[in-house]
Amino acid sequence: QVQLVESGGGLVQPGGSLRLSCAASGSIFSINDMGWYRQAPGRERELVAQITKSGRTNYADSVKGRFIISRDDAKNTVYLQMNRLQPEDTAVYYCNAFMIVGPDYRYLEHWGRGTLLTVSS
Repeated sequence: QVQLVESGGGLVQPGGSLRLSCAASGSIFSINDMGWYRQAPGRERELVAQITKSGRTNYADSVKGRFIISRDDAKNTVYLQMNRLQPEDTAVYYCNAFMIVGPDYRYLEHWGRGTLLTVSS
């Protein structure tokens, strides 16, 4: 069974930094685009950042210059370095990946269960 498991959420003060990690495991043959989404209370889920297999990145305007997405394909892991955090960054952060998975080589989108980030003093 293929899983995406996020870690690294928690409580941080405004202006602080935190790094989220998301590790993919299971019968995985290839991982294409990976990304982070977030959902704040009462709001729809929104894209935060994406990274392609070749390393191209895309960010939401609200996080440009503050957040950095990266990946380690040897570890099947995607990271989100979050700097200069603000209270409006408070949300559940979800990992997303498009993967070719076994045993029949299907190309599927997978989601993690989310990790909560709270930015508050």
